[in-house]
Amino acid sequence: MPTKSSVSSHSTLPFTPLSLLFDLLSNKKEKKRVFFDFLKKMEKIRRASHAGSWYSDNPKKLEEELEGWLSATGLTKSPDVRGVIAPHAGYSYSGRAAAYAFGNIDPTNITRVFLLGPSHHFYTRKCALSTATVYKTPIGDLPIDLEVIEELKATGKFELMDLRVDEAEHSMEMHLPYLAKIFEGHPVKVVPILVGAVSADNEAMYGRLLAKYVDDPTNFFSVSSDFCHWGSRFHYTHYDKKCGPIHKSIEALDKMGMDIIETGNAEAFKQYLSEYGNTICGRHPISVFLHMLRNCSTKIRIKFLRYEQSSQCKTMRDSSVSYASAAANVDA
Repeated sequence: MPTKSSVSSHSTLPFTPLSLLFDLLSNKKEKKRVFFDFLKKMEKIRRASHAGSWYSDNPKKLEEELEGWLSATGLTKSPDVRGVIAPHAGYSYSGRAAAYAFGNIDPTNITRVFLLGPSHHFYTRKCALSTATVYKTPIGDLPIDLEVIEELKATGKFELMDLRVDEAEHSMEMHLPYLAKIFEGHPVKVVPILVGAVSADNEAMYGRLLAKYVDDPTNFFSVSSDFCHWGSRFHYTHYDKKCGPIHKSIEALDKMGMDIIETGNAEAFKQYLSEYGNTICGRHPISVFLHMLRNCSTKIRIKFLRYEQSSQCKTMRDSSVSYASAAANVDA
């Protein structure tokens, strides 16, 4: 029998019955299967921490709301839709707008969803991966694709976020009930990626790194972002009086950014943000996504389908948040 020291020298795992079993297995495929079976047994659950406050924790009520919003869009599901940009505010504010993104998804051939969301509470200059094994929602759980998480970790470019950070963040969670609803009856796994305050160079680097996944038609991409946060409480009060009322100025500013995103030009989007300072909280995930689309072989175009504001600002004392939904379609 191998000694403790000989096992340690041939295994990356600590000395455990599992590490001993790894040494005895010569087949790489079998090792991988054993490893992922082990991880499944060590289930680490991310709770639906914003259910009951940001959206209903009552499964029946939540399903009814989602079904109503999706039905009201009148959208036809298309297999050519490979990604969405959707808001992440409480559902009473942005639930209806988000339906115009998620209502496009044909779940038939999709087996994996990459989630890209901004970090509101945890500061990092990198992208961070979830350490959970499953994301819970009131209407069904979404397992994490542990194999892809391991692939991304192996690049050395990602941090890990612990469960506390994961559960505090709402940007990706607000997409989960919609995904659970759309993929009901279809086996799907998720790959959550928290996008930090990454530099322009690193946005491009992550875009190149993730581009290969876009070329696999079984992969889907859910990019989380609200648009302009306007008002003194957000420290942003840009107002172009030529547009008329404040809310029309905000709309013109947002739509300028949306038009640039539709061109797919990440540098132009960066220049727009620099010039106007628009408080688009998912600017980094959107930029990474633009670089992914630029570096993949599949031609994909983004088209915005819905724009709303939480309220219509008329005076400098008012405030609002904008919500925009887009679909990323294969361009035939």
